[in-house]
Amino acid sequence: MRLFVPPLFLLVAAACSTGDPKPAEREISVIAQTAQFVEEEQIIEAIGTARALRSAEIFSEVAGIATTVRFTPGAFVRSGQILVELDARQERLALKLAAVRVSEAEQLLARYRRIEDTGALSDSQIEAGETALAAAQIGRDQARVALALRTIRAPFAGHISFSEIDPGDRVTQQTLIAQLDQRRRIYVDFAAPEAVFNRLGKGQSVSVTAFSDPDNPIQARVEAVDSAIEQEQRSYRVRTVISNTDDRLRPGMSFSVRFVDSGQLRPAVPEAAVVWDGDGSAVYTVNNGSAQRTPVTISSRGEGVVLLDAAISEDTLIITEGVQKVRSGQKVAIIDMTARPAADVQVSRSQQ
Repeated sequence: MRLFVPPLFLLVAAACSTGDPKPAEREISVIAQTAQFVEEEQIIEAIGTARALRSAEIFSEVAGIATTVRFTPGAFVRSGQILVELDARQERLALKLAAVRVSEAEQLLARYRRIEDTGALSDSQIEAGETALAAAQIGRDQARVALALRTIRAPFAGHISFSEIDPGDRVTQQTLIAQLDQRRRIYVDFAAPEAVFNRLGKGQSVSVTAFSDPDNPIQARVEAVDSAIEQEQRSYRVRTVISNTDDRLRPGMSFSVRFVDSGQLRPAVPEAAVVWDGDGSAVYTVNNGSAQRTPVTISSRGEGVVLLDAAISEDTLIITEGVQKVRSGQKVAIIDMTARPAADVQVSRSQQ
């Protein structure tokens, strides 16, 4: 009796041809919600420096010995108030001499006028007398200016700083007498990022808080912005102004500056809806009853919610629960629709 043993490849083929058909893919139950769009708040934080509304370093235009110091360091001085007087004995004498020369020139010209019609004087002599009087008057005016320069006055009203000048000290044009600050209003300057150049400008408000008084933020109005962007830092200078009528603030103080920028609308979803795999972050959307992987980038986070940078429209269904069980193309059954009111979503990001 002979047995027929079929070749091995026939057995394999027969086994494959007699297998059961592949079962239909099972539908996965998920919870989904329609994408909601909210404004992404960008918080700009910076460090600002205060400066006086007006500030001047006071120097003498001439050299001399200080005879009198007429201000108290830290005090308020009026515009035009005398601060320092220099020895002016020579200048006073020069002014008296100039006044005498003016008087002589006036008397001479008066005599010329009395005899002008007699023909005893020529026209050129009369003109010379007039010129002499004019020159004497100019000399007198110069002497007055020289004398005035021996008195240093406040150019405007403000608070004056400490000074190292005492009576008897020699003062030169390089000697700093004091600094004068007008601080009833204070400027706070800071650097803002280039990204908000079109949204943070003149007339807007920011919150500034002095490091010395952290519990009292102040609303400051933007007074001006710089005309150019700083190339290395990619920022621009912003100047704000605040009231200082109670005189609590000082030039040179440091301030924390905060500006909330309402940016573009972005889709907001629960953080649990975002999945991570070898291709990066994504959410699963529902399209014709099937799950579809949609790549996303998380723009910002807050209180269990994330804002996405993604190709998602307002009517897109996003799977919020059950995402770990699905894959792209799989049939899904939505068993619940959840939605978080957009007004409850508070997401922001800080930038310094």
